Amino acid sequence: MNDASTAARQLAGGASLHEALGDASAECWPALDRAIRDLPPQDLGVHVAPAGRWLQWPWNAPPPSLRRSRRPESESATVIALCHHDGRIREAALDLTPGSPALLPLLIVRCTDWAAPVRERARALLSEVPAPALASCAELVLLLARREQGGFAVDLLDRGLREGPAAQVEALLSSEDRATRRFAHRIAVDRGLLAPGRLARLAAGSGDASLQDLCADAAIASMRDEDHDDVLGVLLTARNGRVRAAGVTALRRTGRHGEARAWLTDRSGVVRACARYVLRQDGTDPLPLYRAMCTGEVTEPGAAAGLGECGDRADAETLWALVNHPDAAVRVHAVTGLRALDVVTRAGLAPLIDDPSSAVVRAATRALLPHAAGFSREWLSARNAPDRPRAVRVAAQRLFRAAGYGTSPRLNP
Repeated sequence: MNDASTAARQLAGGASLHEALGDASAECWPALDRAIRDLPPQDLGVHVAPAGRWLQWPWNAPPPSLRRSRRPESESATVIALCHHDGRIREAALDLTPGSPALLPLLIVRCTDWAAPVRERARALLSEVPAPALASCAELVLLLARREQGGFAVDLLDRGLREGPAAQVEALLSSEDRATRRFAHRIAVDRGLLAPGRLARLAAGSGDASLQDLCADAAIASMRDEDHDDVLGVLLTARNGRVRAAGVTALRRTGRHGEARAWLTDRSGVVRACARYVLRQDGTDPLPLYRAMCTGEVTEPGAAAGLGECGDRADAETLWALVNHPDAAVRVHAVTGLRALDVVTRAGLAPLIDDPSSAVVRAATRALLPHAAGFSREWLSARNAPDRPRAVRVAAQRLFRAAGYGTSPRLNP
């Protein structure tokens, strides 16, 4: 498709909307509206029929009356009139839109017009548009909802989707536009169109945090006894921590508190917190469990982080011992636990800046940033040497800046 300025010039030359815009995205219509108004007056006119015949109307002439005229021979003439800088021309052109699906996006744009007469006429006409046609422009409607006057079309769309066939909502659930997907999912949940198992799968498969929360919560709220295994089985094994956390929390509702123990060592902090909450609701204190896991042979790295999150300073000695654990994942979580206990020291974690694991180096760097002033320029510059691993050089850069030494040394390639 062409950019809005090019499309506006082509329309001024008589091209059709399809020729000028092709398969236009939602963003194209407000941009086209602005681009037409920005064209030089001498390059643009409006076709009108004040005497029953089509003439070229000068840009700066008094406004015509288009309301009772027959449809213009050129689609581009109507588009130009709908975007004209004179609100009276825009209002008159609106009566040329019924029956023209290609002009529906501009009718929606005019529903947010700054001129009240234009806006009110556009809204009256949009109210007569069939719900399926409006649903096909859902992305544009929701884009324009950001405008001060954008709520009218959204309300129409909402009512049409809530009262219309489920297939209309279903078609929007997989929209490429995030706002449209969210809108459709909210309506589908409110209408009860999605089974608990499907909601759980939608939550687990989505990369959108808003949809993850919406679908996971709806799956849990709507599941019956026979849905427990299906819903929780999906939520608890999801890749995203937010979804797993919802599943862990739901264990309490289903009376399966004891199963939360398996998630005490989850890699996600929010999941670990939910697991502790569920266990406490059943009268189980998770702290002794963490202590037992961290003083024996640690096989679950998340246990170190969990100990720091619910332990006290007396547990710091256990975590400091795990900083030297042979498993890099344990070292990472031990640093997380030390940060949670607020017992980080520069001397204790500085050696981890040279750790062979980049994940450990990053974790140690985050923990040491508040203590960066204690590092000397020479120590940090030495770790920016070309022979150092990239993770170490990046850590040196970050600590150098955090120490307030001014311009940091160049990151050597």
